[in-house]
Amino acid sequence: MAFLQLQGIQKHFGPVHTIKGIDLTIEKGEFIVFVGPSGCGKSTLLRLIAGLETISEGALRLDGRDITHAPSSKRDLAMVFQSYALYPHMSVYENMCFALKLAKVDPKVIDEKVQKAAQILNLTPYLQRTPKELSGGQRQRVAIGRAIVRQPKVFLFDEPLSNLDAALRGQTRVEIARLHRELGATTIYVTHDQVEAMTLADRIVVLKDGLIEQVGTPLELYDRPANQFVAQFIGSPQMNVVPAAQLPAGAGVPAGGFVGLRPEAVTLQAAAQARDGGLPGTVDLVEALGAETLIYVSTDSGAQIVSRQASRSTLHNGDRVGVFLDLDQAHRFDAQGRAVRGA
Repeated sequence: MAFLQLQGIQKHFGPVHTIKGIDLTIEKGEFIVFVGPSGCGKSTLLRLIAGLETISEGALRLDGRDITHAPSSKRDLAMVFQSYALYPHMSVYENMCFALKLAKVDPKVIDEKVQKAAQILNLTPYLQRTPKELSGGQRQRVAIGRAIVRQPKVFLFDEPLSNLDAALRGQTRVEIARLHRELGATTIYVTHDQVEAMTLADRIVVLKDGLIEQVGTPLELYDRPANQFVAQFIGSPQMNVVPAAQLPAGAGVPAGGFVGLRPEAVTLQAAAQARDGGLPGTVDLVEALGAETLIYVSTDSGAQIVSRQASRSTLHNGDRVGVFLDLDQAHRFDAQGRAVRGA
């Protein structure tokens, strides 16, 4: 039996149909990430699971128990928000134990739980400080610690890293992955950042317009996207998708279809040295990132293509180049954007 099961979940806000029928099973101990563009419904779906919004239609079951209409306090879930939502007048210790005090848990048990969570999160030296005396990353760890002490069956994270700078995001992402390994807790994590999704998830749920586009492991979605939307959402830089009309004959694409190529499947040669068979084009931008180089090209046929090279390049903006596409690595899509297998 699935640990957490969503069956036909829908949500209406008046005439607006936000969540349009979600079916999903989540196993115990899984780290599930909801991703999608702004407005796709990922945070709304998390709030429906948490009980912060009412479910209009469908059923929600946790560990065999129907919690569709249970109040959030009775769902055995703990949520970490984008905003830390800490009490500014309370110490770190008091913030972490507040929910347990309200539940009248024995003070000795409270102290054991807080001390254990603080040790896991490297917060022990800060337990007597107030939130204003902490950095953004430390405040987020306090918010996570407040969830840990409750020992819920499921942790819910709603874009917890979006308020942090790039360096702290990377550091805290590693801490969340380590925390999940240590606790083995079922986790649902919402983000718009597909890099977070790829690095944290056991499985990714890609959402668009209140519906699931695809569910799978990060590499399944990267290697075998179900459609053009998923193909371009997963991966950075995003997949090159070129209309068949802008490619040479023999690309194996249905009429009106598209070919998708990851940037690493595109190679460039300076026009003077380019062998036959390349698409002629002009370099728009060279992004020298040190370990790799991203080169953006406009082909003469009108396609916009980015190439990833694992080395430094001698090309410059405005250079003429030949663009070579490795069609053995191509993804093919029909006119509706659906993946075409075996082409």
